[in-house]
Amino acid sequence: MKICRFAMRDGSASVPEATRHGLIEGDGILEISGIPWGQWTRGSRSVHLAEARLLAPVAPSKIVCVGRNYAAHAAELGNELPKEPLIFLKPPSAIIGPQEAIVLTKYSNRVEHEGELAIVIGRRCSNLLEADDALSFVMGYTCLNDVTARDLQKSDVQFTRGKGFDTFCPVGPHIETDLDPSSVLVETRVNGSLRQSSSTSLMIYTPAFLVRWISRMMTLNPGDVIATGTPAGVGPLVAGDVVEVSVAGVGVLRNPVRAPQA
Repeated sequence: MKICRFAMRDGSASVPEATRHGLIEGDGILEISGIPWGQWTRGSRSVHLAEARLLAPVAPSKIVCVGRNYAAHAAELGNELPKEPLIFLKPPSAIIGPQEAIVLTKYSNRVEHEGELAIVIGRRCSNLLEADDALSFVMGYTCLNDVTARDLQKSDVQFTRGKGFDTFCPVGPHIETDLDPSSVLVETRVNGSLRQSSSTSLMIYTPAFLVRWISRMMTLNPGDVIATGTPAGVGPLVAGDVVEVSVAGVGVLRNPVRAPQA
């Protein structure tokens, strides 16, 4: 099931964008009542996909990111493998949706892409036990680009500044609820050229492990997002680029890159 958030392209939507969700079925969107990570029901109104503009499908209270979760990526940046998951937070204010512009910052000389599989939490979970089925608390999966000001990340003690600029967290194009995350292909292309390509089977810490482990230090609420880490091949973005993050079984998240305003 593909769940999206959308607005009408002609601007005639009668429902505010923040509460307009639907199911993508073929070339149409069937509107639903309620929020996908809560209580919802199928509606009767359907619109053509071409008439809609897809928005970021999530509105999390927090975005928990996992660093160095692929050995090849840790190696390319000269880092040792973590002995336990390395986590940090991105602010929800960094989120943008499909086709929205990643705006470079004047405070960095090297902004890079990091394509990732993202987990969307469906049920509140806290202090999960080993016996708990961690993935039963997951609503679905989507694509995420953990855009990073690499020079700032390297100069700071922690990652918040380099990861937290507005527009530095593209998410979408929708949430896929029917996916086995254990072995799916994650790829990133810039201007059509392949930069990253790897399988989630090569993660150091699996999606189930991450949900369980993170829940032991912070409550995960419905709608929260976990970015599971990026494969090797990260590289720079410049104004005029178009970056695409794809996850097999989910779709393609496409964003242009724009220069900062003077």
